[in-house]
Amino acid sequence: MSAKEFLDLADVPPEIEWFANITNPQTRRAYQNDLKDFMRFARITNPEVFRVVTRAHLIAWRKDLERRGCEGSTIRRKLSAVSSLFAYLCERNAVVHNPVQGVKRPKVTNANEGLTPALSDEQARLLLNAPSAETLKGKRDRAILATLLYHGLRREELCKLRVRDLQQREGMLHFRVHGKGDKVRYIPVGLKAQRLITEYLEAAKHKDDLDGALFRPVKNNITKTLAKHLHPDTVYQGIVKRYGAMVGINADVHGFCVHALRATAATNALAHNADGGVLNVEIRHLRKPTSLCFIGGKTSKSSRHLHFQNTTGHCLAYAS
Repeated sequence: MSAKEFLDLADVPPEIEWFANITNPQTRRAYQNDLKDFMRFARITNPEVFRVVTRAHLIAWRKDLERRGCEGSTIRRKLSAVSSLFAYLCERNAVVHNPVQGVKRPKVTNANEGLTPALSDEQARLLLNAPSAETLKGKRDRAILATLLYHGLRREELCKLRVRDLQQREGMLHFRVHGKGDKVRYIPVGLKAQRLITEYLEAAKHKDDLDGALFRPVKNNITKTLAKHLHPDTVYQGIVKRYGAMVGINADVHGFCVHALRATAATNALAHNADGGVLNVEIRHLRKPTSLCFIGGKTSKSSRHLHFQNTTGHCLAYAS
Protein backbone atom coordinates (compact mmCIF):
# COMPACT_ATOMS: atom_id res chain seq x y z
CA MET A 1 0.00 0.00 0.00
CA SER A 2 1.39 3.38 -0.98
CA ALA A 3 1.58 6.34 1.42
CA LYS A 4 -1.15 8.13 -0.56
CA GLU A 5 -3.44 5.09 -0.38
CA PHE A 6 -2.83 4.84 3.35
CA LEU A 7 -3.72 8.50 3.90
CA ASP A 8 -6.80 8.21 1.67
CA LEU A 9 -8.11 5.31 3.76
CA ALA A 10 -7.45 7.25 6.94
CA ASP A 11 -9.82 9.94 5.68
CA VAL A 12 -12.75 7.59 5.03
CA PRO A 13 -15.77 8.90 7.00
CA PRO A 14 -16.80 6.52 9.82
CA GLU A 15 -20.33 6.36 8.37
CA ILE A 16 -18.91 4.77 5.19
CA GLU A 17 -16.54 2.61 7.21
CA TRP A 18 -19.45 1.23 9.28
CA PHE A 19 -21.41 0.22 6.20
CA ALA A 20 -18.38 -1.36 4.50
CA ASN A 21 -17.78 -3.44 7.63
CA ILE A 22 -21.13 -5.26 7.32
CA THR A 23 -20.13 -8.53 5.66
CA ASN A 24 -23.48 -10.27 5.35
CA PRO A 25 -25.09 -9.20 2.03
CA GLN A 26 -28.65 -9.65 3.33
CA THR A 27 -27.95 -7.54 6.41
CA ARG A 28 -26.19 -4.93 4.32
CA ARG A 29 -29.14 -4.69 1.92
CA ALA A 30 -31.68 -4.43 4.75
CA TYR A 31 -29.69 -1.77 6.61
CA GLN A 32 -29.15 0.16 3.40
CA ASN A 33 -32.90 0.27 2.69
CA ASP A 34 -33.74 1.32 6.25
CA LEU A 35 -31.09 4.05 6.31
CA LYS A 36 -32.21 5.35 2.93
CA ASP A 37 -35.73 5.60 4.33
CA PHE A 38 -34.51 7.69 7.26
CA MET A 39 -32.26 9.82 5.03
CA ARG A 40 -35.17 10.61 2.71
CA PHE A 41 -37.34 11.58 5.65
CA ALA A 42 -34.66 13.78 7.26
CA ARG A 43 -33.45 15.05 3.87
CA ILE A 44 -29.91 13.89 4.56
CA THR A 45 -27.74 14.05 1.43
CA ASN A 46 -24.30 13.91 3.05
CA PRO A 47 -23.27 11.15 5.51
CA GLU A 48 -21.66 13.71 7.81
CA VAL A 49 -25.11 15.20 8.49
CA PHE A 50 -25.80 12.13 10.64
CA ARG A 51 -23.63 13.82 13.26
CA VAL A 52 -26.26 16.50 13.92
CA VAL A 53 -29.26 14.12 14.14
CA THR A 54 -31.14 14.35 17.44
CA ARG A 55 -33.65 12.18 19.26
CA ALA A 56 -36.41 14.50 18.03
CA HIS A 57 -35.61 13.53 14.42
CA LEU A 58 -35.93 9.84 15.29
CA ILE A 59 -39.24 10.34 17.13
CA ALA A 60 -40.65 12.27 14.16
CA TRP A 61 -39.51 9.47 11.83
CA ARG A 62 -41.14 6.84 14.04
CA LYS A 63 -44.42 8.77 13.94
CA ASP A 64 -44.15 9.04 10.16
CA LEU A 65 -43.63 5.27 9.89
CA GLU A 66 -46.71 4.73 12.05
CA ARG A 67 -48.70 7.12 9.85
CA ARG A 68 -47.61 5.12 6.79
CA GLY A 69 -49.06 1.97 8.36
CA CYS A 70 -45.76 0.14 9.04
CA GLU A 71 -46.00 -2.85 11.35
CA GLY A 72 -44.47 -2.55 14.81
CA SER A 73 -41.83 -5.14 13.95
CA THR A 74 -40.85 -3.14 10.86
CA ILE A 75 -40.49 0.08 12.85
CA ARG A 76 -38.37 -1.69 15.47
CA ARG A 77 -36.09 -3.09 12.76
CA LYS A 78 -35.65 0.29 11.10
CA LEU A 79 -34.80 1.96 14.40
CA SER A 80 -32.33 -0.84 15.14
CA ALA A 81 -30.55 -0.24 11.83
CA VAL A 82 -30.09 3.46 12.58
CA SER A 83 -29.09 2.65 16.16
CA SER A 84 -26.38 0.30 14.88
CA LEU A 85 -24.87 3.14 12.84
CA PHE A 86 -24.88 5.55 15.76
CA ALA A 87 -23.40 2.95 18.10
CA TYR A 88 -20.46 2.70 15.71
CA LEU A 89 -20.16 6.48 15.44
CA CYS A 90 -20.04 6.69 19.24
CA GLU A 91 -17.30 4.06 19.27
CA ARG A 92 -15.31 6.18 16.80
CA ASN A 93 -15.97 9.36 18.81
CA ALA A 94 -17.72 10.86 15.78
CA VAL A 95 -20.81 11.66 17.90
CA VAL A 96 -21.21 12.07 21.65
CA HIS A 97 -24.30 9.87 22.06
CA ASN A 98 -26.71 7.56 20.26
CA PRO A 99 -29.93 9.56 19.61
CA VAL A 100 -31.93 6.36 19.09
CA GLN A 101 -31.50 5.48 22.76
CA GLY A 102 -34.58 6.60 24.62
CA VAL A 103 -36.81 6.47 21.55
CA LYS A 104 -39.69 4.21 22.52
CA ARG A 105 -40.13 1.33 20.13
CA PRO A 106 -43.61 -0.05 19.44
CA LYS A 107 -44.65 -3.22 21.16
CA VAL A 108 -45.06 -6.17 18.86
CA THR A 109 -48.52 -7.69 19.17
CA ASN A 110 -48.60 -11.38 20.03
CA ALA A 111 -44.89 -11.35 20.77
CA ASN A 112 -45.06 -14.98 21.89
CA GLU A 113 -46.69 -16.10 18.67
CA GLY A 114 -44.25 -16.60 15.81
CA LEU A 115 -45.32 -15.72 12.28
CA THR A 116 -43.35 -18.50 10.59
CA PRO A 117 -45.53 -21.58 9.94
CA ALA A 118 -44.28 -25.04 10.88
CA LEU A 119 -45.25 -28.23 9.05
CA SER A 120 -47.02 -31.17 10.62
CA ASP A 121 -45.27 -34.54 10.68
CA GLU A 122 -47.42 -35.76 7.80
CA GLN A 123 -46.68 -32.68 5.69
CA ALA A 124 -42.95 -33.07 6.37
CA ARG A 125 -43.04 -36.69 5.22
CA LEU A 126 -44.99 -35.78 2.08
CA LEU A 127 -42.45 -33.08 1.23
CA LEU A 128 -39.48 -35.40 1.79
CA ASN A 129 -40.96 -38.11 -0.39
CA ALA A 130 -42.04 -35.77 -3.22
CA PRO A 131 -38.77 -35.87 -5.28
CA SER A 132 -38.08 -38.96 -7.34
CA ALA A 133 -35.78 -41.47 -5.68
CA GLU A 134 -34.52 -42.70 -9.06
CA THR A 135 -33.09 -39.58 -10.75
CA LEU A 136 -29.98 -37.56 -9.85
CA LYS A 137 -32.08 -34.43 -9.38
CA GLY A 138 -34.51 -36.29 -7.18
CA LYS A 139 -31.72 -37.72 -5.03
CA ARG A 140 -30.19 -34.25 -4.66
CA ASP A 141 -33.49 -32.63 -3.79
CA ARG A 142 -34.32 -35.29 -1.20
CA ALA A 143 -30.94 -34.72 0.43
CA ILE A 144 -31.49 -30.95 0.44
CA LEU A 145 -34.98 -31.20 1.93
CA ALA A 146 -33.70 -33.56 4.63
CA THR A 147 -30.88 -31.15 5.46
CA LEU A 148 -33.33 -28.27 5.80
CA LEU A 149 -36.03 -30.16 7.71
CA TYR A 150 -33.80 -32.05 10.13
CA HIS A 151 -31.21 -29.40 10.90
CA GLY A 152 -32.82 -25.98 10.44
CA LEU A 153 -30.22 -24.51 8.11
CA ARG A 154 -30.84 -21.29 6.25
CA ARG A 155 -30.85 -21.62 2.47
CA GLU A 156 -27.69 -19.49 2.19
CA GLU A 157 -25.96 -21.76 4.71
CA LEU A 158 -27.00 -24.85 2.79
CA CYS A 159 -25.73 -23.42 -0.50
CA LYS A 160 -22.33 -22.63 1.03
CA LEU A 161 -21.73 -26.23 2.17
CA ARG A 162 -18.73 -27.96 0.64
CA VAL A 163 -18.05 -31.70 0.60
CA ARG A 164 -15.41 -31.24 3.27
CA ASP A 165 -18.00 -29.62 5.54
CA LEU A 166 -19.21 -33.15 6.30
CA GLN A 167 -16.83 -33.90 9.15
CA GLN A 168 -16.44 -36.58 11.79
CA ARG A 169 -16.36 -35.21 15.33
CA GLU A 170 -16.22 -37.55 18.34
CA GLY A 171 -17.32 -40.46 16.18
CA MET A 172 -20.35 -38.67 14.72
CA LEU A 173 -20.84 -37.03 11.33
CA HIS A 174 -21.40 -33.27 11.55
CA PHE A 175 -22.14 -30.38 9.22
CA ARG A 176 -19.65 -27.55 9.49
CA VAL A 177 -21.98 -24.62 8.88
CA HIS A 178 -20.84 -21.11 7.99
CA GLY A 179 -23.56 -18.88 9.35
CA LYS A 180 -24.32 -15.20 9.83
CA GLY A 181 -21.52 -12.96 10.99
CA ASP A 182 -18.91 -15.41 9.68
CA LYS A 183 -19.67 -17.68 12.63
CA VAL A 184 -19.04 -21.42 12.30
CA ARG A 185 -21.10 -24.05 14.11
CA TYR A 186 -21.18 -27.86 14.01
CA ILE A 187 -24.46 -29.74 13.75
CA PRO A 188 -24.77 -33.55 14.06
CA VAL A 189 -26.19 -35.06 10.86
CA GLY A 190 -29.33 -37.17 11.28
CA LEU A 191 -29.18 -40.78 10.13
CA LYS A 192 -31.75 -40.41 7.35
CA ALA A 193 -30.09 -37.24 6.11
CA GLN A 194 -26.75 -39.11 6.08
CA ARG A 195 -28.27 -41.86 3.96
CA LEU A 196 -29.86 -39.46 1.48
CA ILE A 197 -26.70 -37.35 1.17
CA THR A 198 -24.59 -40.50 0.64
CA GLU A 199 -26.95 -41.72 -2.10
CA TYR A 200 -26.77 -38.32 -3.78
CA LEU A 201 -22.96 -38.11 -3.64
CA GLU A 202 -22.59 -41.62 -5.04
CA ALA A 203 -24.89 -40.79 -7.94
CA ALA A 204 -23.32 -37.35 -8.55
CA LYS A 205 -19.76 -38.77 -8.27
CA HIS A 206 -18.15 -35.79 -6.59
CA LYS A 207 -17.69 -37.11 -3.04
CA ASP A 208 -13.90 -36.90 -3.41
CA ASP A 209 -13.97 -33.24 -4.49
CA LEU A 210 -13.57 -32.03 -0.92
CA ASP A 211 -13.25 -28.33 -1.76
CA GLY A 212 -16.18 -28.43 -4.17
CA ALA A 213 -19.82 -27.61 -3.50
CA LEU A 214 -21.81 -30.30 -1.69
CA PHE A 215 -25.09 -29.56 -3.49
CA ARG A 216 -24.67 -28.71 -7.18
CA PRO A 217 -26.77 -28.03 -10.27
CA VAL A 218 -27.69 -31.12 -12.29
CA LYS A 219 -27.81 -29.17 -15.54
CA ASN A 220 -26.64 -25.80 -16.84
CA ASN A 221 -27.88 -24.83 -20.29
CA ILE A 222 -25.86 -21.60 -20.37
CA THR A 223 -22.29 -22.26 -19.25
CA LYS A 224 -22.53 -26.06 -18.87
CA THR A 225 -20.64 -25.71 -15.58
CA LEU A 226 -21.97 -28.02 -12.89
CA ALA A 227 -19.11 -27.90 -10.37
CA LYS A 228 -20.46 -24.89 -8.48
CA HIS A 229 -22.71 -24.00 -5.57
CA LEU A 230 -26.46 -23.75 -5.99
CA HIS A 231 -28.03 -20.29 -5.83
CA PRO A 232 -30.31 -19.72 -2.79
CA ASP A 233 -33.18 -18.80 -5.12
CA THR A 234 -32.92 -22.25 -6.71
CA VAL A 235 -33.41 -23.84 -3.30
CA TYR A 236 -36.43 -21.64 -2.64
CA GLN A 237 -38.22 -21.68 -6.00
CA GLY A 238 -36.87 -24.82 -7.66
CA ILE A 239 -37.01 -27.15 -4.67
CA VAL A 240 -38.98 -26.01 -1.61
CA LYS A 241 -41.80 -24.18 -3.41
CA ARG A 242 -41.87 -26.65 -6.32
CA TYR A 243 -42.35 -29.75 -4.18
CA GLY A 244 -44.57 -27.84 -1.76
CA ALA A 245 -46.92 -27.13 -4.66
CA MET A 246 -46.68 -30.75 -5.82
CA VAL A 247 -47.98 -32.13 -2.50
CA GLY A 248 -50.41 -29.28 -1.76
CA ILE A 249 -48.46 -27.62 1.08
CA ASN A 250 -48.25 -24.24 -0.66
CA ALA A 251 -52.05 -24.00 -0.65
CA ASP A 252 -52.54 -25.40 2.86
CA VAL A 253 -49.79 -23.53 4.72
CA HIS A 254 -49.98 -19.73 4.43
CA GLY A 255 -46.51 -18.23 4.10
CA PHE A 256 -44.77 -21.54 3.34
CA CYS A 257 -41.09 -20.93 2.58
CA VAL A 258 -37.60 -22.18 3.47
CA HIS A 259 -37.92 -20.48 6.87
CA ALA A 260 -40.91 -22.73 7.57
CA LEU A 261 -38.56 -25.72 7.45
CA ARG A 262 -36.39 -24.07 10.11
CA ALA A 263 -39.51 -23.52 12.20
CA THR A 264 -40.43 -27.18 11.71
CA ALA A 265 -37.00 -28.32 12.92
CA ALA A 266 -37.27 -26.10 16.02
CA THR A 267 -40.87 -27.10 16.74
CA ASN A 268 -40.11 -30.81 16.63
CA ALA A 269 -36.93 -30.37 18.65
CA LEU A 270 -38.86 -28.68 21.48
CA ALA A 271 -41.66 -31.22 21.17
CA HIS A 272 -39.11 -33.87 22.00
CA ASN A 273 -37.59 -32.17 25.02
CA ALA A 274 -34.75 -30.20 23.50
CA ASP A 275 -33.68 -27.26 25.64
CA GLY A 276 -32.61 -23.76 24.69
CA GLY A 277 -28.94 -24.75 24.65
CA VAL A 278 -29.55 -27.38 21.99
CA LEU A 279 -31.67 -24.99 19.94
CA ASN A 280 -28.86 -22.46 20.15
CA VAL A 281 -26.67 -24.98 18.30
CA GLU A 282 -29.31 -26.05 15.82
CA ILE A 283 -31.21 -22.85 15.05
CA ARG A 284 -28.82 -20.15 16.34
CA HIS A 285 -31.31 -18.24 18.47
CA LEU A 286 -29.46 -16.99 21.49
CA ARG A 287 -32.23 -17.48 24.06
CA LYS A 288 -34.95 -20.06 24.52
CA PRO A 289 -37.75 -17.42 24.54
CA THR A 290 -36.51 -16.27 21.12
CA SER A 291 -36.75 -19.82 19.82
CA LEU A 292 -40.21 -20.18 21.30
CA CYS A 293 -41.29 -16.98 19.54
CA PHE A 294 -39.71 -18.26 16.32
CA ILE A 295 -41.83 -21.42 16.36
CA GLY A 296 -45.02 -19.83 17.63
CA GLY A 297 -44.60 -20.18 21.38
CA LYS A 298 -45.88 -23.73 21.59
CA THR A 299 -45.14 -27.24 20.44
CA SER A 300 -47.17 -29.64 18.38
CA LYS A 301 -49.08 -32.44 20.11
CA SER A 302 -49.71 -34.26 16.83
CA SER A 303 -48.73 -37.79 15.88
CA ARG A 304 -45.02 -37.29 16.75
CA HIS A 305 -43.68 -39.81 14.24
CA LEU A 306 -40.18 -38.51 14.75
CA HIS A 307 -37.62 -38.57 17.50
CA PHE A 308 -35.16 -36.11 18.94
CA GLN A 309 -32.02 -37.57 20.46
CA ASN A 310 -30.80 -35.18 23.12
CA THR A 311 -27.15 -35.22 24.31
CA THR A 312 -24.39 -35.96 21.78
CA GLY A 313 -26.65 -37.41 19.15
CA HIS A 314 -29.30 -34.73 18.91
CA CYS A 315 -30.92 -34.85 15.49
CA LEU A 316 -34.39 -35.05 14.07
CA ALA A 317 -35.52 -38.11 12.20
CA TYR A 318 -38.95 -38.33 10.56
CA ALA A 319 -40.38 -41.80 10.14
CA SER A 320 -40.55 -43.13 6.57
